[in-house]
Amino acid sequence: MKNAMDRLPALPLIANDPYFSIWMPGDTFTSAGPIHWSGAPKYLEGGIWIDGKVYCFFGKSSRPEMKTVSLRVTPTRTISVMEAAGIELTVVFWSPALPEDLDALSVPITFVDFSIRALDGKRHKILVDFCAGNSLCYEGQVAPDMVGDDLSLNELKMAFIGQAQQHPLGHSGDHITMDWGYLYLAAKDGVKRDGTRTLRWMWETEARDEAQNAFLLLGYDDIASIHYFGFCCKAWGLRNGKTLPQALAAFDARHDELLAACRALDERVLSEAEKIGGEDYALIAAAAWRHTFAAHKLIATPEGEMAFLSKENDSNGCIGTVDVSYPSIPMFLKFCPELVNALCRPVLHFASLPVWQEDFAPHDVGRYPYATGQVYAAKRPLPNGRVPLPFYLYPAGTDVYDPRNQMPVEECGNMLVMLEAAASFGAKEDLIVQYAPILEKWVKYLDAYGEDPGEQLCTDDFAGHLARNVNLSAKAIVGVACYARILRRLARNEEAKHWEARAHEMAESWLNRADQEDGSFLTFDGTGWSMKYNLAWDLVLGLNLLPREFYDKETRSYLPRMNEFGLPLDSRADYTKSDWLVWSASMAQDDVVFRKLIAPLAHYLRTTVTRVPFSDWYDTKTSRYVAFLGRSVQGGMYMPMLLNRK
Repeated sequence: MKNAMDRLPALPLIANDPYFSIWMPGDTFTSAGPIHWSGAPKYLEGGIWIDGKVYCFFGKSSRPEMKTVSLRVTPTRTISVMEAAGIELTVVFWSPALPEDLDALSVPITFVDFSIRALDGKRHKILVDFCAGNSLCYEGQVAPDMVGDDLSLNELKMAFIGQAQQHPLGHSGDHITMDWGYLYLAAKDGVKRDGTRTLRWMWETEARDEAQNAFLLLGYDDIASIHYFGFCCKAWGLRNGKTLPQALAAFDARHDELLAACRALDERVLSEAEKIGGEDYALIAAAAWRHTFAAHKLIATPEGEMAFLSKENDSNGCIGTVDVSYPSIPMFLKFCPELVNALCRPVLHFASLPVWQEDFAPHDVGRYPYATGQVYAAKRPLPNGRVPLPFYLYPAGTDVYDPRNQMPVEECGNMLVMLEAAASFGAKEDLIVQYAPILEKWVKYLDAYGEDPGEQLCTDDFAGHLARNVNLSAKAIVGVACYARILRRLARNEEAKHWEARAHEMAESWLNRADQEDGSFLTFDGTGWSMKYNLAWDLVLGLNLLPREFYDKETRSYLPRMNEFGLPLDSRADYTKSDWLVWSASMAQDDVVFRKLIAPLAHYLRTTVTRVPFSDWYDTKTSRYVAFLGRSVQGGMYMPMLLNRK
C-alpha cells in the first residue's frame, strides 16, 4: 500500500446512518476538519507524541502534521499510513457494513484501529491522543447543557456524553444533524472524559520494529431511530431490548472476526469491480459502498420485520422515497436482496392505508426520521425542522395532496421493478402475495398512461415537468413486464400472458416512435436525446423487450455527447446524474464502450474541486456538484455487477 493514494472528493470516516455520518473533506486525514455529510463541522481530532514531540495525525491543527505516505479507501475501510520522527502510524476507520451480517451493519458503531512501528530500528516512546467532541450530539453552533458519565461492561471501558434535556425524534428535515441521544467512546483501556465537552482515548506504547496495535469504538445511542406509523423503532441490531453498551461490548469481542469479514468483502468487491472496469470502476465501487448504507436506517418494525429507510439527503429530507430507493437497489440485489423488500415494505404499508386513495404508487412515506405518510406534494406546508403531520392517521376522503406534483408513472414502474427484481434475485415473495391487489391497480395505471406519458414529473424532477418523456415510457414498459413476471410467481399464468403481450406491444410501439439513427429521442415529439437508463432492467432480468442491436447503437450514440466529466443526463443541460450514467453505461454491448462511459466519472472523483461526499448531480464540464450529496442512490454504481460484465 506504500505510496498508494485513493483520491475522493471526501473520505468516509464514520459512515453508519444519516445522523452518524462524518467525512473528511480533503485528500488526507490532516487536510481539513471533519464534517457531517451536510457540511456541519463535527469535532474529531488526533495527536501523537513521539519521544515528547507532538504531531497531528487527524484533523486540522496548528501542530506539525505527520506526512501521509498512503491512503486507501475500500468498501468498508479508510486506511491512512503516516510517518514522522522515525515511526509509522496506520489509522483505519472502518464500519462492519456487511450485508451478510445485518445486525452488525445496522448498529451505529465505527471502529478506529491504530498500528505503530519504528522505521529506524530504534525504540520510541509514544502517546496517542484521540478526541471526539460533544458537537456530534447536537444541531447548530451553540452547545446546550450536556451530561456525561463513565461505565464498564465485560472489561470494556466506556464514556458517553449527551444533552441534559433529551428530545428524541425532536425534529425532521434536511441538512439537520443529530440533536438527541448519546455519543459513546469505548476501548479496553485509556478512555477518559473531559467533563461534558470531549471524549478522549489515550494510548501509551513503545514503537518497535514489530507493530503495536490497539483500537477504539465510536458509537451512537439515538434512543429512538425512526417514528414508524405510530411506533418509535430502534435499529435492527438493537431490537428485542439490546442496548448500545451491550452492542459495543459485543463488537469489541468480535473485532478480529468482523475485521476479517470486512477484508474478505473488500477483496471480493474490488476484485470483481476491477475485472469489470479496471481501476476506474474499482474506485467508483469503493466510493459508493459505505456512502450508500450510511444514507439508510435499517429498523425492526413493530411486527419484527425489516424496514430499510433511506433519507433523501441534500434534497428534501424525505424518508423511504421510492424513486431514491429504485436507483439504489443494484447493490442490494447483488449482496442482500431481502433489503429490497425492506425498502418496499413501508411504501406498501402506507399505500394500503385509507388516506392514500390514489390509483398509483406513493412517492415517499414521510420526512426523516418520521415515516408517517407521504409529504411530497402535500398541500400542508412543512418548514424544515418541523415534525410532519401524521398523515397515516387521516381518514379516506381527506384532501391532502396536490395531484400535479405527484410522480404516478415513475413510482408505479419503480415499485413493480423493485418487487420483481428482489424476487428474481432470491428475496422472499410474501410482499407480492400480501399486496397483489395494490400491484394490479398500479399496473393498470401504467397500461393507461405509461405508453406515451402526459406532462408528468419523473425522478429527475429538478428538470421540471416533461410531456411525452421517452425514458419515462421505457420505465412503464419495464414495469408492465415485471408485473407479468410477478403474476407467474402467483401462478396466475393466463393473466401473465396478457401482460407479457402488452409489454411487448408497448415496447414495439416505443421503438418505432423513439428510435432514430443517432440514438433515441428525449420526447416522442422527436426532440433532443436522453440516457435510457430505465431499460437496463430489460438486460438484467432477461425481459427480451428490445433487440441487443438497439442497446449497442444507443450506448455508442452517447460517446460523442460526453464532456470531460461524463455524459449529460440529456440534451437540455450539461449536468449529469452519476447513478443513471452508470446504469446507461452498463447497457453497452462492448466493454470498450462501457469503460469509455465510466472513465469520466472516475475522473470526476479524482479531480473535482467540490469537497463533498460523492455527489450524484454534478456538472460534466466543470466537475462542480450542482446539488445532492450523501445520497442512497449511489447503490446504483453496482448495476454493472448485475450484468455479469466480467
